[in-house]
Amino acid sequence: MATPTMATPTLATPTLATPRLGGSSTISEDAGFGEIRSGNLGVRVATSEAEIRAVQALRYRVFYHEMGAHPDPATLTSKLDSDLYDTVADHLLVVDHSLGEGSDSIVGTYRLIRRAAAAKVGRFYSASEFDISMMEAFPGEVLELGRSCVALEYRSRAVMQLLWSGIAAYVFRHNIDVMFGCASLPGTDPDALGPELTYLYHHHLAPPEIRPRALPELYVDMRRVDPATLGDPRRALTALPPLVKGYLRLGGFVGDGAVIDRQFNTTDVAVVVKTDLVTAKYHRHFERDRRDAAEDLSGGRTE
Repeated sequence: MATPTMATPTLATPTLATPRLGGSSTISEDAGFGEIRSGNLGVRVATSEAEIRAVQALRYRVFYHEMGAHPDPATLTSKLDSDLYDTVADHLLVVDHSLGEGSDSIVGTYRLIRRAAAAKVGRFYSASEFDISMMEAFPGEVLELGRSCVALEYRSRAVMQLLWSGIAAYVFRHNIDVMFGCASLPGTDPDALGPELTYLYHHHLAPPEIRPRALPELYVDMRRVDPATLGDPRRALTALPPLVKGYLRLGGFVGDGAVIDRQFNTTDVAVVVKTDLVTAKYHRHFERDRRDAAEDLSGGRTE
């Protein structure tokens, strides 16, 4: 399940603030990287149960009210999009400090699950739709991305850049080698999405050694139309949801086969991003901004 909008993954110009720790003892305080600030907005990892509940409420508003997902009775009653994985994940937050410092300031989120966290519940979330055995066997550290969500009035380049900056900071903090997860295309008719799915299969299919595949009972062939009829591939690329385009611009790939998710009214594809394929400019930009911000805070930099 993915956010309905995501801008090109370029970095904001951040400064570092002191992380706000505290909250429930179930929240890992070593998972974060401080806070990256850009004006009134900041991105950091959740540090309390109250913040996680606010994330779940935001996801409910976007996924169920806005995108037409179908809640089960428990979800409808609670008005929270929640599952078992929330209890082991790290939750990336975008906060608007002009709204105060409480849970009401949370305007965007991404759910981050590392290998050790997934082991606590027995598997990664993506394993319910895709064979990700190659991810599970990967010798380096892996990170599952999911449940991306941004409040309607905050779907701007600045917020999306902060989310990607936060993901980059988390990747560096935890030495992540590969990121993966599910990305959603709107609707449950794969033929209506034929040009987009066909384009992804023929132009961005992951190498065999890191290629997820839709589970046999859920597998939908992505080759819906003759690729020769696509014409200019850029047309199909333009039609993709911004989140999917964001992954591709990071050098990402897709797996083999789509999955229809009728609960969330989407067609899902698996995405894989090797962090060493993220552009050198992206890495240099983030590292430079972190170094300069740290020098500013320590008083070690002069203009």
